[in-house]
Amino acid sequence: MSLKVSVKKRFKGFSLDVSFETNNEYLGILGASGSGKSMTLKCIAGIETPDEGYIELNGRVLFDSKKKINLRPQDRNIGYLFQNYALFPNMNVEENIGAGLRLPSAEKKKKVSELVKSFHLQGLESKYPGQISGGQQQRVALARCIAYKPDVLLLDEPFSALDSHLKSQLQAEVLELLRLYEGEVLMVTHSMEEAYKFCKNLVIIESGNSALFGETKEIFRKPGLVSAARLTGCKNISGCTVSEDRIYANDWDFEIKLDNIPSGISSVGINSEGLEIWDDPDKNLNVMECNIVDIIENINDYTVIFQNKNNINTSNMYFDVKKEEWNNRKNKQELFLKIDSDSLLLLK
Repeated sequence: MSLKVSVKKRFKGFSLDVSFETNNEYLGILGASGSGKSMTLKCIAGIETPDEGYIELNGRVLFDSKKKINLRPQDRNIGYLFQNYALFPNMNVEENIGAGLRLPSAEKKKKVSELVKSFHLQGLESKYPGQISGGQQQRVALARCIAYKPDVLLLDEPFSALDSHLKSQLQAEVLELLRLYEGEVLMVTHSMEEAYKFCKNLVIIESGNSALFGETKEIFRKPGLVSAARLTGCKNISGCTVSEDRIYANDWDFEIKLDNIPSGISSVGINSEGLEIWDDPDKNLNVMECNIVDIIENINDYTVIFQNKNNINTSNMYFDVKKEEWNNRKNKQELFLKIDSDSLLLLK
């Protein structure tokens, strides 16, 4: 199983230019709202026609602007799970699941029955979409997509329509259900947690362009680009200047000692795990004395908003700390944080 995509499409005030390949591994397409993620899926599915480019699925050319090849959506054998699931409101669960099947009546009934059981929809067969929950609608839509064994399954923000308290449970359910499917899976999302949970590889799309492609865990560990660092959750990013073995973070008015600094670095980032409370402040160890601006209580931790105490006109920075660790501190007014040079994100 393989998918090759390289397409361009121009709209008024927006241009799409994306390229990537995947080989039977779940691929995430991560980007901010309006970056072109869903448009990329629509081009692959044939719902939108690129101005130029090439799309190949399992050695079969779906689109080639040079050779004037553009297969119809129904000829591409692609399953598309839309954000709103796009179930037929006048069909019940059984009818929705079997809508795309072209089988003799007995075979179709057997296939639908198997999918109802596999997707835990027993007892809902005669219900209509408006009579079942959002999670149940999602399972019906996914069963309908998988029913005719598409070569690739496109998931467009599959959890965006669900209440937040249901998402974790349903994400686990969908991961389990996708084991019933053997083809390619592409998932569009703006959620870094979803991308990390589901996808082995990741495409970062920024303003219509595929800015980065690689293994998901490696991109989260070392994003390399400012846009990728933001999308993967880094809260502390500063423009910087570099001189020999030191990086000066302009927005924090702070100098960080670092060996083997690569060329071309324009910004630096620090994830929360790259900061450590340091009760023996040593200015030679990349330790910042902090001015605490605010402390926000989360469910399992606190987010400490702070600035460099030596220059309180600098940008705010963020540090997440476990409640137990913070609550056990005797002195909560004084804070020194050490920057782990190994965890520093060097960005272009």
